[in-house]
Amino acid sequence: MRLTALLGLAIAAHALPIAAQAQAPLTIYCSILEEQCRVGVSAFEKATGQKVTMVRKSTGETLAQIRAEASIPRADVWWGGPGDSHIQAAEEGLTVEYKSPKLPELYDWAQRFAEQSGYKATGTYLGALGLGYNTKVLQSRGLPEPKCWADLLDPKYRDEVQVSDPNSSGTAYVFLATLVQLMGEDKAFEYMRGLHKNINQYTKSGAAPVKATALGETAIGIAFMHDMITMIAEGAPVKTVAPCEGTGYETGSMSIVKGGKNTEGAKQFVDWALSADAQKLVGADLKIYSIPSNKSAPISPDAPKLGEMKLISYDTPKYGSVAERTRLLKKWDAEVKSAPK
Repeated sequence: MRLTALLGLAIAAHALPIAAQAQAPLTIYCSILEEQCRVGVSAFEKATGQKVTMVRKSTGETLAQIRAEASIPRADVWWGGPGDSHIQAAEEGLTVEYKSPKLPELYDWAQRFAEQSGYKATGTYLGALGLGYNTKVLQSRGLPEPKCWADLLDPKYRDEVQVSDPNSSGTAYVFLATLVQLMGEDKAFEYMRGLHKNINQYTKSGAAPVKATALGETAIGIAFMHDMITMIAEGAPVKTVAPCEGTGYETGSMSIVKGGKNTEGAKQFVDWALSADAQKLVGADLKIYSIPSNKSAPISPDAPKLGEMKLISYDTPKYGSVAERTRLLKKWDAEVKSAPK
């Protein structure tokens, strides 16, 4: 009887850490829109009973935080933001491989991205880069409506254009990498130095120019087109356009952080976020017009028509690599941001 009791106590003592781990709160760093983060986390909690702590930051800020916390990770999941940054995190060993059973339900582009990342990231949505402009502001100032990247160099647009900073914003890094792929590096940097004269602010977040354009605080914003369409759906006097020369796109992604305290919960969240129901909830139901990665998730008829755009063959593995990203950002800081106006 004593032996049985002792064995029972030993088993119970051994099981405590496992139970505690199972009950550990799930920490999600979120780089999509604030509303998507809140709605998604709340739905996941209700569906699973998991307790979730969510922190919303821009893509660049999140990558920097995960990197800074590498020795003592605080996050379990990184949800959202362009795939370039997730590729970099994978290359730096900050995230872990996970092949979700939901992969077969995804479009080919999402499955291809997962393979390119070594299955350390998975595509959750697709978004095309473009221009958005406030029609009332342009009309009141007698400015023409831009249709192409080249149009933004017009001196008439001085201090009328807003874009985010590629050091903190995944949106702006996609813009930088898109121009390099579209124009060639020398011409792309020449273009950005010219555009610099018309920029009124380099914002921290990629969503900031969208809101500023909708509010009339800037005439033109450079951002993902689906975010601009959300503002239009809410009644903002905004038009959006895919530039005539061609444009790039983001593969919005999700990764599991290496060394997180609740890896099993993280896998459960990834599976949930890749489901058609979850993508509908944080997409179409919220009037978010990006293209979901699950083939069964609805796509709004108002979403950008990718087939009608000149999309470049965006090289995510190359421009998500540590070496290329670091080099381009350093060059942008030296030649563009610090250039005189």
